[in-house]
Amino acid sequence: MSEMKEMILDAAGRMLKENISKDVVDLLERDDWARGIWALFEETGMLNVAISEKHGGAGGDLEDLLHIVRLTGKYAAPMPYAESTFANFLLEATNQAIVKKITTYSLKEGFHLQNDLISGSLHNVRWARHADYLVALVNSFQGTQIALIDLQKATIEHSNNLASEPRDTIILDKVKPISIAPLSEEQLFYTLSIETAFKIALMTGAIERIYEITVQYSKKREQFGRPIHRFQLVQQHLAQLAGETAIAITAFHNVCAAIQSKDFLHEIAFARIRIEDAITTITSVAHQIHAAIGMTHEYTLHQYTRRLWSWRDEGRNSPFWSNYIADYLLKHDVDLWAYLTKTIGKK
Repeated sequence: MSEMKEMILDAAGRMLKENISKDVVDLLERDDWARGIWALFEETGMLNVAISEKHGGAGGDLEDLLHIVRLTGKYAAPMPYAESTFANFLLEATNQAIVKKITTYSLKEGFHLQNDLISGSLHNVRWARHADYLVALVNSFQGTQIALIDLQKATIEHSNNLASEPRDTIILDKVKPISIAPLSEEQLFYTLSIETAFKIALMTGAIERIYEITVQYSKKREQFGRPIHRFQLVQQHLAQLAGETAIAITAFHNVCAAIQSKDFLHEIAFARIRIEDAITTITSVAHQIHAAIGMTHEYTLHQYTRRLWSWRDEGRNSPFWSNYIADYLLKHDVDLWAYLTKTIGKK
């Protein structure tokens, strides 16, 4: 955690709260996005929080950035903040020059390098149609590499996820990368872990907002002459919602602590698995408490539940990390109880 964390988060939270409304989130329904809040973030240096000072950034750390990503999830900010900042993180991690224009990324396989030119296709690339650059994995005879690609030289086919966020297909035909660098197996695992941490941050923010919306609604909505939060069944639902929300927030903070301690062998994996379980309960309970109004487009709840359902299926999700952990335990002679109760930071 950097010394300027509280100041950064206060400024980011205020900008998002003042500038993101339901109508702004609904811009995605019209194939538009929140250009105004993006300009504010750009002007105030929020795009460069975790970039080192020698590369023109603010010199913050990943924890600072993850907390801002969590806030963008909490306000359902329709802009490629997580994607652009993670793309620059990948560039800096592989000693390539960062870019200041809108950038997206993909850690899927689909591109190959031959004669210094990239060809292939990638599906479900976040915000590709609105981005200037792409940072992506490329397979070559030299092994896995990470490349910066000018999207003006790509063919982009539009598609959206359940929350109407852009998830496009990118097709390259013998395109020369702007820069390219090797990526070791250890670096690849590290980047996959940090990508998962970014998604955990987004999901945690949305979960927090769902909890707030649901509690507020239960206090305002009356049935039989009293607010519904006074009914025992609703109280049971709210308690369940509060418990799952607390678990998600704790898992997020554990991820941040693990990254700071550089001891995140499986902390990120367990957090992702548990938060996906929480999403099932949280979205179900929230819609049950809201009843019919929660399903209407005019109400805000769906803006968060649709995102959670979409994000849950993206990136390296629960099946990937469950298989990884199972494979690790089968290959290593592990004291299972000591492994499960291990304290972050202790080897």
